[in-house]
Parts: sequence; C-alpha cells; structure tokens
Amino acid sequence: MLRILIVEDDAKIAAFVKQGLQQAGFAVDVASDGEEGLVLLSTQPYDASIVDVMLPRLDGLSMIERLRLEGKQVPVIVLSARRSLDDRIKGLQAGGDDYLVKPFAFVELLERLRAIIRRSTGAQQSTRLVAGEMEMDLLKRSVTRVGTPIALLPREFSLLEYLMRNAGHVVSKTMIIQHVWDYNFDPQTNVVEANICRLRSKINKGFEKRLIRTVRGVGYSLENGQD
Repeated sequence: MLRILIVEDDAKIAAFVKQGLQQAGFAVDVASDGEEGLVLLSTQPYDASIVDVMLPRLDGLSMIERLRLEGKQVPVIVLSARRSLDDRIKGLQAGGDDYLVKPFAFVELLERLRAIIRRSTGAQQSTRLVAGEMEMDLLKRSVTRVGTPIALLPREFSLLEYLMRNAGHVVSKTMIIQHVWDYNFDPQTNVVEANICRLRSKINKGFEKRLIRTVRGVGYSLENGQD
C-alpha cells in the first residue's frame, strides 16, 4: 500500500483529502504545520506528499526547499489558492513536482498524485479504463460504448470515471461528492442526481441495457459486465 503525507492546516480540507485517498487505497498521515511535515518527510518513508503553501511555523515552499536540500526526493504536489503563473513557477522552483489551485475536484488531485508517483517510480499505468461495455481513454478524454462515441461534459466525464473505477460496487452520494466535486460543495443539493440522470441519458442512448443502477437509500453502481 502506498503511503501519503498531507501537510495542511485547514482541518476540513485535510479530512476531505484524507478520506478520499483512503477510499482510493492509500495509507494517509496528516501534519498540520510545516515543521511537523518536514520532520515526518525527513524521517518516514512516504511515496508522495500533498503540501499547502500557507502553513504555520514553516510555510510550504520553505518546507519543500529544506526537504530538497536534505536530499529527499519524495514527490510533492503543491496546493495553493494562488493561481498566477508566477506563483506556479515559484512552487515548481521550490521543488514541487506539480501545482494544484484551490478549490479542486478530488478526482483531479488523485490523478495528479498517481502521475507524480508513476514518474518517480518509473511504473507504467494504463491510460484506458474498461467496465463492461464502456471504454474510457484518460488521455484523449474520450468515451465509447461498444465502439460508439459518447460526448460528455467535463463533470460528466469525471463522474463516469469514478463509477468505472468502482464498477460493480455501490458508491454513495457522499462518496461521489467527495471524489468528483470539491470540498466546498454543498451536499444538500440534488446536483449528483441531476448529473447521474444526464449521464444515464447519454450512455444509454441507442442501447436497451441500462448500465447505471440505483440502489435506493445507498447510492449508485455501474455494471461491470460480470454475472
């Protein structure tokens, strides 16, 4: 199991990211300030870290710079509310491997995390997902069902990606919100139901078989093609 350190002083964001990563199969630790993060990254074997810029005791970029001076090459994603090009460049020059602007969708953070781990280890990971009749190309951002192209909006694509990664398993509305929408999202709205409805309409058009199953009171499941 891969081990990740989150260095974030916002408890809400840290809990959101930690829960999502644990559900994705990672072991996760959290540090609430830069000094603690530096100590943990210097002494513990982490596969990657997610580091906020604005941290107490030691800011995120200074923490990363000191980590690199110690010769530690653990991959790092920098999180920041600052979105200018200069800020991104500073994050990368400090030693960050990637830079993600807040607020963010968890599914994007997860894929970026997997990418920096893949680069650091030289491991190969498929850029294609297959679940039953559905096939998704993550690089081309394209979807087909039995060879028939299906045009999806970005959020619909992310929603289908999450369902495909969990094909054959029931995922709750809360899990979908945490993975596809960002941590500021209001869980009381019906936007998940609305997006599921639109996604169903698009992937079912021209086909008799319905692939997304609603489990009342629990959530949704995508057919994985197995009996």
